[in-house]
Amino acid sequence: MTEEKKQHEDSSAREKLEAVGQMIVGEIEKIGGILTADPVTQAEGDYNLGAGSLHLQDAEAVSDGEESEPGA
Repeated sequence: MTEEKKQHEDSSAREKLEAVGQMIVGEIEKIGGILTADPVTQAEGDYNLGAGSLHLQDAEAVSDGEESEPGA
C-alpha cells in the first residue's frame, strides 16, 4: 500500500467520523430542545442532524468515486 493511498484512507475515515459526530451532536441538541421546550435548540439539532447526514453522504460518494477511478 502506498503512502498516498494510506493518507487518503485516513482522510476518508476522518471525514466520515466527523459527519457521524455532527449527527450525534444534532440528536443530543434535538433531545435537549424537546426536554427544555426550547424550539431554537431543537431546530439547531435538526439542522446539525441534516448537515451531518449530507456530510456523510458526500464523504462516501467521494470515497466511492476515487476507488472506482481507473488506474487507482
